[in-house]
Amino acid sequence: MAGRSAGAVSTTRAAASPDRVVVASATPAATLDLGARLGAVAVAGDLICLWGDLGAGKTQLTKGIATGLAVDATVNSPTFVLMSEYAGRVPLFHVDLYRLADASDALAGGVVDDRQSDGVTVVEWPDRLGPVLPAGRLDIRIDGTGDEPRSIEVVATDPRYRRYIEAIP
Repeated sequence: MAGRSAGAVSTTRAAASPDRVVVASATPAATLDLGARLGAVAVAGDLICLWGDLGAGKTQLTKGIATGLAVDATVNSPTFVLMSEYAGRVPLFHVDLYRLADASDALAGGVVDDRQSDGVTVVEWPDRLGPVLPAGRLDIRIDGTGDEPRSIEVVATDPRYRRYIEAIP
């Protein structure tokens, strides 16, 4: 199924998979809109992992997720503080692991803790978690950088995350 919505977003669904959708995002505003749709269906305990190169739009997508979670604060990349927490209809924990080498650094730095079960956790550079990265999560892979359009693949690795796929027109 393919569709077109406001903000220059087009969607392609794999016919046999309710667990995967690919979205073409032509502008930062379209990426924000996609994030807002995802944030609107997010619930406490969700883990959203953002995969992509520097400049791919991971923080832009997180800003949209924050909008969908009714976060009023300005969302910025937490690269130097590792994790930022924002109040919304449920808390948003925005984690950026770019500067860490591996899971032991993340665990020692306290960026993974019990409070996150009460909110939605968005992780940039989740590969740094290696073997401690939970299997059940929403994976979002962003391909593209700079001013070029993005291809954004959204994958529900567990059936409870299918609501995200369903939220995308």
